[in-house]
Amino acid sequence: MSATTIPTTNTTDNAGVPPAPSEAHQRAANAQGQFTAHTNTSPLFPLGLLTATRGAADALARHDESYFAYVQRHHTGDWGDVGEDDRNANAVGVREGYRIFSVYSLQDGKKLWVITEADRSVTTLLLPSEY
Repeated sequence: MSATTIPTTNTTDNAGVPPAPSEAHQRAANAQGQFTAHTNTSPLFPLGLLTATRGAADALARHDESYFAYVQRHHTGDWGDVGEDDRNANAVGVREGYRIFSVYSLQDGKKLWVITEADRSVTTLLLPSEY
């Protein structure tokens, strides 16, 4: 599996998450109401190295979608479109140090998975077909 490392220069936190680009604020304003209500904005766990597979990077770029919004949702406990079993497993994973798994729908309807490994060494954005 080929992966692209997401640059981490000019980071604002110790998890390696870069600051949102200036245009992200406008995109966020335009997207209001598209996401389920989620009020936690505090990171719940370390992300480790951020990577994206070629398919995920291409899918995000095709529609000018930023990985940042999906990583931020994942990082703060908005697991997206996972079922109740995965939601419960994520809650245990945060507390006990297991893998964290989120699923989001891209603008074109494709699914994007975000997985943080149990040892918190890496968080990967990928398409389900790349697993």
